[in-house]
Amino acid sequence: MSVLVNRNSRILVQGFTGSEGTFHATQMIEYGTNVVGGVTPGKGGQQHIGLPVFDTVKDGVLATAADVSVIFVPPSFAADAIMEAAEAGIKVIVCISEGIPTADMVKVRHYLKSYPNSRLVGPNCPGVISPGEAKVGIMPGFIHQKGCVGVVSRSGTLTYEAVDQLTKSGLGQSTCIGIGGDPIIGTTTLDAVRMLMDDVETKGIILIGEIGGGMEAEAAYWIKEHGTKPVVGFIAGQTAPKGRRMGHAGAIIGGADDTAAAKMRIMRECGIHVVESPASIGSTMKKLLE
Repeated sequence: MSVLVNRNSRILVQGFTGSEGTFHATQMIEYGTNVVGGVTPGKGGQQHIGLPVFDTVKDGVLATAADVSVIFVPPSFAADAIMEAAEAGIKVIVCISEGIPTADMVKVRHYLKSYPNSRLVGPNCPGVISPGEAKVGIMPGFIHQKGCVGVVSRSGTLTYEAVDQLTKSGLGQSTCIGIGGDPIIGTTTLDAVRMLMDDVETKGIILIGEIGGGMEAEAAYWIKEHGTKPVVGFIAGQTAPKGRRMGHAGAIIGGADDTAAAKMRIMRECGIHVVESPASIGSTMKKLLE
């Protein structure tokens, strides 16, 4: 079993004919993902990499019954692309685009309240993969292996590191969710953790966070009260100086509870198995599941 995407998902690529959309759509198709078409305004009716192109998401949904979209459009148009997907009835919207103005994402957050059946993952994220079923994003598919560990991460690169360790240890992954590192995102750490806790085939969860914001603490307190599976946690940015953004737009220490040390303390107090180094993520989870 998996969450968000699976072999039955029907994926529409927004920004289909651009260089990024073309490359990653091809990679997704080669992985075995059920990509059913794409959207590029003004190019509707054409064929691209063997699939139909539509002018709007609504046209694509009507023609293909797509229920998932992945967005590869420039940041200035990405907010409109997200809202268009929601209005067209897309259930899972994965926004890869980075550099979207925060003001635009404020509008998106408000807009999506009117579309409770649509879930946004991202922006500025690597996407979602259920190994062996569907790859919706930019992650390297070859390092993934179907298994029983769910991964939730604000960092794309650290997601790949954790996945590689899990695969080499023989555990594999159920679903990996890269939630993105921007200040305003659609799916929070807690949202992703709750989905994986409810997934019967997920036996353990890896939670990778960063300095900045309170999502990790929020998830930790929920895990303390409701968690039923072992959780391994890691927080990036342990040596980050206060007041300096580190990598992601959302990775800035704004207060005492935003530091890596504070988040790690809260996670430990809530029963999460916190590791000091990302190199220990896979081995720690393996011990917990043995």
